[in-house]
Parts: sequence; C-alpha cells; structure tokens
Amino acid sequence: MKSERLWRPAAGERVFQWLVTMMALGVVALIFIIGRELAHGSQPALRRFGWRFLTGAEWDPVSEQFGALPFIFGTVVSSAIALAIAVPPSIGTAVFLTELAPRWLRQALSLFIELLAAVPSVILGLWGIFVMVPWLREYLFPLLRITLGFLPLFQGPIYGVSMLAGGIIIAIMIVPIITSVSREVLRAVPESQREAAYALGATRWEATRIAVLTYAKKGLLGAVILGLGRALGETMAVTMVIGNRPEIAASLFAPGYTLASVVANEFTETPPGIHLEALFELGLVLLGITLLVNALARLLLGTLPGPAVSPS
Repeated sequence: MKSERLWRPAAGERVFQWLVTMMALGVVALIFIIGRELAHGSQPALRRFGWRFLTGAEWDPVSEQFGALPFIFGTVVSSAIALAIAVPPSIGTAVFLTELAPRWLRQALSLFIELLAAVPSVILGLWGIFVMVPWLREYLFPLLRITLGFLPLFQGPIYGVSMLAGGIIIAIMIVPIITSVSREVLRAVPESQREAAYALGATRWEATRIAVLTYAKKGLLGAVILGLGRALGETMAVTMVIGNRPEIAASLFAPGYTLASVVANEFTETPPGIHLEALFELGLVLLGITLLVNALARLLLGTLPGPAVSPS
C-alpha cells in the first residue's frame, strides 16, 4: 500500500512533465510547419527570381515581374518610425506607474493601457482613416514641412495616407505592449536597489535613473523588441493608412507599402500562378526578418547585465 501511494505521485509527475514538454515542442514544430509551407508555396518564385526578388523594385503582376525591396523598405521604415515615437512615452509611462504615481492613479492608468491594447487593429485603422489622417494632412504635416522642410524626409506633396501615418498608427498599437512589459520589468527591480541609492543621498530622479533604469535596461530592451515584433507583422491598421504604393521614396509624406499589407491586400484575389507564389515568398521573407530580429535581440540581450525579458 505504501509503495502504491509513492508510485502515483511519481507517475503523475512524469505525465505532467511529458505533457508540458510536448506543448513546448509543439510551439517549435508550429514555427517549422509555417516556414515549410511558406517555402513550399514559394518554390517556383524562388527558382525563377532567386536573390533578385529581394533587390528588385518592380511589382507588376501583368508582366509577372516581382521584387520585394519596396515592401521590405516600407516594413523596416514604418517599424523604425513606430519605435522612435512609441519607446519614449512607453518607458516614461512605465517609470511613472512604478516610481511616481499614487496607487489610485496607478490602477486607473494601468486599466486604460490594457484597454488600449485590447482595441482591434481594424478599429484603429478606421479611426486612422477618418480622424488621424485628415488631422495629419491639415495640421501636422504642413507644420513639419514648414519647420523641417530642409530635410528630404519632410519634402514633397502631402497626401495624408503616407509612410509617416503608417508609423504613427503602429506606434499607437505598440505603446501598450512596451508599457506593460516595461512596467513589469521595473517592478521586478529589488527594493534594495532604491534603498541603497536613497541611503547615498540620491534624489528620486537619481535613484530612478541609476538604481532602477540602469539595473533594468536589459529587460527594457526586451520590451522594445517585443514591440518591434508586433510592429513588423502589423497588417490591417497599417494597410488602411499607409497608402499601399510599392515605391521607395525619401519623403515620409509619400505613400508606402509593407510586406504584411501587400499579402493581405492581394492574396485572396490572386489566382494560382507566379503571382500567388511571389506572395508566398513575401510571407517567407517576413518570417525570416522576424526570426532574424529576434535572434539579433537575443545576442544583444546576452551582452547586457541585469534581468532579461525574452524577445520571443
């Protein structure tokens, strides 16, 4: 009887270990299955275009000429704009919530941030079309052209729908992600770090900058990478405000296109053939960029001291 009581917990532990192991392996297998299907669907395009697909700037289904460079450019630039806009307020809000805000305000503000993260992207896209884009076209873009028009980034005609509009809408979508993760990272900083700084005569700002932010910089970078992963793959909201023009332009006022947007726009209406296979290859390129960013982030995170948040 005693041996039976000892056996049952051991058997249950082995079953539990086997189940969670299978779940973890299932996630890895899913990534490989997605990559395999994309590679299989894009084989004819890979054989026909080769590396020229990544460097070609023409996207013409009629003449069956396909190049991914404008979409890669649009994906990278819109994501970079989004990070430049979203990171400072996101980390600033996280610092305020963890270090400065009173408890009642902390809870209320955290709730609103979580609600913003729950808004569907298509709703933000509709808001972007009918509210944000007209405001940008009438007020912000003319102001930028007047004040910063000497830069190529802020020259040219103003359409409203543009690369900059796409970057702004992505920034709005990734602010809650970066803020939430950064807040958890800052909350994980040991209280002894703050107490030691105060004991040495540091002000609240000095204690936050030296004892908290410096200690948590590895985790904060992980939060930024999580936001970048969302920015690279965002589809609907960006499609509705970026302009969807496959070209490379120096001006941020010009329309653009992203890898996810062109797949969403053209996939359902494309008959079997080289056009469809080129769209599969665009999906493969987007998957490769996402995996590459996460791999580089892991290498970078490994070189920094402090607690980490995995970018994947």
